[in-house]
Amino acid sequence: MPADPASAGTVALAGQPAPPPPGPADPGGQGEDFGKSSPLGFLILILFFVAVAFLIRSMTKHLKRVPQSFDTPADDAPDSPPPAKA
Repeated sequence: MPADPASAGTVALAGQPAPPPPGPADPGGQGEDFGKSSPLGFLILILFFVAVAFLIRSMTKHLKRVPQSFDTPADDAPDSPPPAKA
C-alpha cells in the first residue's frame, strides 16, 4: 500500500480509459444536408422511370411478333429432299 494518498489517486485515474479524440471537422459528407435530395435528382429519377416504361412497352411489342415455335410444321415439310446443286 502506498504511503502517499496522492499517488493512490494517480493510479486510479490511470486505470480509466481515455476519451476518444474529437472527430474531423468534415465527417465525410454527413453534414447538415446529408440524405436530402435536390429537385434535379428527382427529375433524373422520373426520367429513368419514363425510359424504363418505354423500354418495357417496346419489348412487349417485339415479343408479340415472335412466333410460338421456330420449327417448321410437319404438313408443310416437303416429301422429297430438295435437288442437290452441282
